[in-house]
Amino acid sequence: MYLADRSAPAPEGAKTAPDRGPVRGPAVASTVLALGAVSMITDISSEMVTAVLPLYLIAGLGLSPLGFGALDGVYNGVSALVQLTGGHLADRVRNHKLIAGIGYGLSALCKPLLLFAHSLGPISVILTLERTGKGLRTAPRDALISLSTPPELQGRAFGVHRAMDTTGALLGPLAAFLILSLTVDGYDAVFGVSACIAVLGVVVLMLFVPSGGDTRPTPSGAATAAAGTVGTAAVPDADRPAPVRLRDALGLLRLPRLRNLAVCAVLLGLTTVSDAFVYLLLQRRTGIGDQWFPLMPLGTAAVFLLLAVPAGALADRIGRRTVFLTGHALLLAGYGLLLWAPAWPALPYLVLALHGMFYAATDGVLPAAVAATVPDELRATGMALVGTGQALARFGCSLAFGGAWTLWGTGPALAAAAAGLLCCAAVAGFVLRPSAPQDTRPDPNRTEPNPKPVRPPR
Repeated sequence: MYLADRSAPAPEGAKTAPDRGPVRGPAVASTVLALGAVSMITDISSEMVTAVLPLYLIAGLGLSPLGFGALDGVYNGVSALVQLTGGHLADRVRNHKLIAGIGYGLSALCKPLLLFAHSLGPISVILTLERTGKGLRTAPRDALISLSTPPELQGRAFGVHRAMDTTGALLGPLAAFLILSLTVDGYDAVFGVSACIAVLGVVVLMLFVPSGGDTRPTPSGAATAAAGTVGTAAVPDADRPAPVRLRDALGLLRLPRLRNLAVCAVLLGLTTVSDAFVYLLLQRRTGIGDQWFPLMPLGTAAVFLLLAVPAGALADRIGRRTVFLTGHALLLAGYGLLLWAPAWPALPYLVLALHGMFYAATDGVLPAAVAATVPDELRATGMALVGTGQALARFGCSLAFGGAWTLWGTGPALAAAAAGLLCCAAVAGFVLRPSAPQDTRPDPNRTEPNPKPVRPPR
């Protein structure tokens, strides 16, 4: 079962030593480390903005929770829709680095524009363009990670990348907090520094991430050495695969395993409250001051950073389904604490720890599971299909939760989300259950036809 994969034998073509079995290469490919560095730098830039955005819009511009929910939903919904385009283009042109680079570049160009936007309309347009860049780069980047990693190490590879990415998520809010504390025009200073860091991420991508499709080691390694770059050896035109058509991309949904993953990602996304709302709820529940608000994502990021790699390796070993569903159970526990726990001094730490464990158990495990179900030539498209469904579902959740908060208040809105998450997790556990092994033993009650006699040789 795709979410219950165990560690596989050594990949074909692995070097062997006499009487010592297979000798594995590096546990994490250099492509994964380079992409992790790019994501870490880019996430420092993005999270500097994200950390101050809810407070800036609600406290500074007077936006209502419903309005913020709509903006947050559009912010993520645009990224989801563009993700399909990015994945399909990367597979069609067979250059994942090019499409990812365009996405990183567009996001970097949007950061300095925030310096000149001081009303909701322009800010909404800029954030939409920035999310367009994120949508373009996500699927090609994840495809590069999966194509550079053996199948039995996918969870670990995505865990390493997510850990490096989360290092940026950890440093970004901290940088925003320091800038707000030390400058007079705090928000403009945050936006300006964020723009400079985003440009650095694009430079690292161009210089250190190899181009090409499948970058996994070949049995001989000769072609790679001759090419001078990883996985970019020249291929005769007659041997190149045909361009990926849109019909081929849509046909992926006919794969039962991928379809089940997409359905479960959508169901669970519909009941996953956005990070910004979780932090706002925690602030109102505990009375945390506005000056400490940008530091709240640090708790989530720190736990995510510590557990991303162990969770990915654990998923490779015991099964991705178990780890994935456990992550959502931890999120449900966090909702429960926000709803019913007494106002303990430790409450913020417990909620943020559960929030970080949720991401560690799900954020890298899901793409690793998708990679096991999609052929190499459609890898970015398959990841985009699942990612788009999940992001659109979270877009709907942001709209619904913002409306419920405005109409009912925080408690009933979160209780409804928790009840929905419990139901959807139960459905996902049933849909993603391991397939029962087929019984190949003969049926004693079945009468087999008499076989034809075999004549002895003359």
